[in-house]
Amino acid sequence: MESIYVMTGREIWRTITRFWGKLFGINFALGVATGITMEFQFGMNWSYYSHYVGDIFGAPLAIEGLMAFFLEATFVGLMFFGWDKLSKPVHLLVTFMVALGTNLSALWILVANGWMQHPVGSRFNPETMRMEVNDFMAVLFNPVAQAKFVHTVSAGYVCASVFVLGISSWYLLRGKWTAVAKRSFTVAAAFGLASSLSVVVLGDESGYALTDNQKMKLAALEAMWHTEPAPAGITVIGFPSVADRTTHFEIKLPYLLGLISTRSLTGEVTGIEELVQKAGVHIVSGIEAYDAVEKLKMDRNDMAAREQFERHKSDLGHALLLKRYVEDPRTATPEQIAQAAWDTVPNVPVMFWIFRVMAGLGFFFIAFFGVAFFLATVRRFDSRPFLKTALWVIPLPWVAIEFGWLLAEIGRQPWAIDGVLPTFLGASSLTVAQIWTTIAGFTILYGALAVIEVRLMLAAIRKGPVEEHEIPAGEGPDEGYAPLPAE
Repeated sequence: MESIYVMTGREIWRTITRFWGKLFGINFALGVATGITMEFQFGMNWSYYSHYVGDIFGAPLAIEGLMAFFLEATFVGLMFFGWDKLSKPVHLLVTFMVALGTNLSALWILVANGWMQHPVGSRFNPETMRMEVNDFMAVLFNPVAQAKFVHTVSAGYVCASVFVLGISSWYLLRGKWTAVAKRSFTVAAAFGLASSLSVVVLGDESGYALTDNQKMKLAALEAMWHTEPAPAGITVIGFPSVADRTTHFEIKLPYLLGLISTRSLTGEVTGIEELVQKAGVHIVSGIEAYDAVEKLKMDRNDMAAREQFERHKSDLGHALLLKRYVEDPRTATPEQIAQAAWDTVPNVPVMFWIFRVMAGLGFFFIAFFGVAFFLATVRRFDSRPFLKTALWVIPLPWVAIEFGWLLAEIGRQPWAIDGVLPTFLGASSLTVAQIWTTIAGFTILYGALAVIEVRLMLAAIRKGPVEEHEIPAGEGPDEGYAPLPAE
């Protein structure tokens, strides 16, 4: 929007930019307030997690704060208060730097989260008994992190486009600020259509990444209990049952899952039961690694133990799953090993349904923005059914995004770090009362902040894109800034 203002010199685009920038600024402030808490949470609620993997996990978060956050925090002030102090091209550069900073923030945070999903570029050091970085470039260019970054950022663009489109539709329904609303509607429709298409395409790429790196998550979200002959079909709808480990009343599209996840007609998608069997093998191997670590604790020069550790070190995390049942994994019974192997299966019914809601909303947004783009192209800004629909659609991107994160994080369970550290071992030694107290405290605090934010946003929206300067000469009632009479 600001680029159009700089290129054309039309003041209405300045007004449009400043209006949406004001709403962005309100949201930005709350994002800072809520994001800071996460840094403290790792030390307070996840102390062993921070101790065990802090050397790796902390690095991208530190870079995010030092590079991205300070970049956007510095330039966001210039963006809001530099309109009358900077030239048009320089202010546009400042706005682009804010955008760059916010996207770099997303990149480094998703590098950290991608490492939790697929822990590459790291190793367990028996000298320090912690995980350490051995290839930072592998951490940075982690395929899971890269796929998550582009998918998540595109989803954010869809969210922004729906918001702009919805508020613009509200103005058009009320006959107010129609010049601003029509232009904003058009920009949001075009940007939203491109972003929604990008989300689906990049979601497909994320599915492809799961095939190599998170096979259990892929099998769980498809409720694929057994390996099917290639190429596997995708289940459109069904009712997964954990009790009998089958999916009832399923309707499948043949070949589609195999094509999405393996990019071929011959690639195999492994089922849950087969993956559980493999997990059992990894647990047995992990017990050998755990035994070697315990021996090295007693004698760091035990070469036989060191050789034993090197052979089995990649499975050490699987042995830690047994800590839920026995203090020393070496004493686990075959039944406990089998139970720990089944613990590697996330909640299949939840995974199955949240994926379908998320994917269904993704395709809905493509259709929604397709209609919006058509209406903007033919200058039909008076379609009341669509304008009313756009208002109700505003919350849906948040639902889709939250379901996407539920899919990512529930699908990783029982791991805090996939294959490395079980979630139950990463938590601090807090009492139930302490946990409930902090949850209640944060809920009250963030609830109050949410009420404040929504009230500020609604007040700014009701006020409209009012500028302090006068209406430029020559602008008509539909091209200026004074609201038209409501219907």
